[in-house]
Amino acid sequence: MIPLFTILLVITSLILILLVLLHKGRGGGLSDMFGGGVSSTLGGSSVAERNLDRFTIGVGIIWFACIIALGLLKAYT
Repeated sequence: MIPLFTILLVITSLILILLVLLHKGRGGGLSDMFGGGVSSTLGGSSVAERNLDRFTIGVGIIWFACIIALGLLKAYT
């Protein structure tokens, strides 16, 4: 069971990194400090961005569940 959760953790970690990199920057973070923040006058986000947000949250929840499951399995075996 531990190898299954370990593989799932690695896969979800890679997907989560990819999804975070796909997000459009909204400014206000570290990128503003180095001149990378561009203010956008467009209000609201598109359907694709909202779906990307939902998918990222879903993968993050799966990633978090894998961490908890691995911790519990290692503690009780």
